Amino acid sequence: MTDSDQKTSRKQQILQALAHMLEVNPGARITTASLAKEVGVSEAALYRHFPSKAKMFEGLIEFIEATIFTRINRIRAEHDDTLARIEHCMTLILSFSEKNPGICRILTGDALAGETERLRTRIAQFFERLETQFKQILREAELRDVKKPRIEDGAMANLLLAILEGRIRQYVRSEFTNKPLNHWPEQWTYLHNTMLVESALA
Repeated sequence: MTDSDQKTSRKQQILQALAHMLEVNPGARITTASLAKEVGVSEAALYRHFPSKAKMFEGLIEFIEATIFTRINRIRAEHDDTLARIEHCMTLILSFSEKNPGICRILTGDALAGETERLRTRIAQFFERLETQFKQILREAELRDVKKPRIEDGAMANLLLAILEGRIRQYVRSEFTNKPLNHWPEQWTYLHNTMLVESALA
């Protein structure tokens, strides 16, 4: 393994440890001293890989962004049907959240209390970008499926985002017992049956 590989591996280890601590210590603020102890290195070693704790949180946010938006792009490429695209995107995000409880504390902003404003802004931008993806999918519905959202596409995209944020918030508030995928099949069936109507082009 090269020095570069070792450095990458250690950085990933630090980020994984941070995510784990966010999961097992809900509500607790993570210090660099406690994180260094979890990783099994000195605080100085942490700072050789990340110049600040904010950069560690940014590393996790970059992981969230890369994972979610890469897969959304793949979903949009693989599925033409509007409802299939939305279902796969929603299920992706709920599944990702359920598998990464510590990261959900970042998505809700819970873990970012007392941290730099830049981190909270970046999370807000993540959700704005997600809402834009839903808007784009819904705007293509009339051309692809000769259907349109039952309500204005921006309002529908916001509703979908609110469902995701609400499920993630419930997961964090319940200390990870109320899982994001609980009741999702029934909820999606309801959304599927009510979201779109025939357009004037039909």
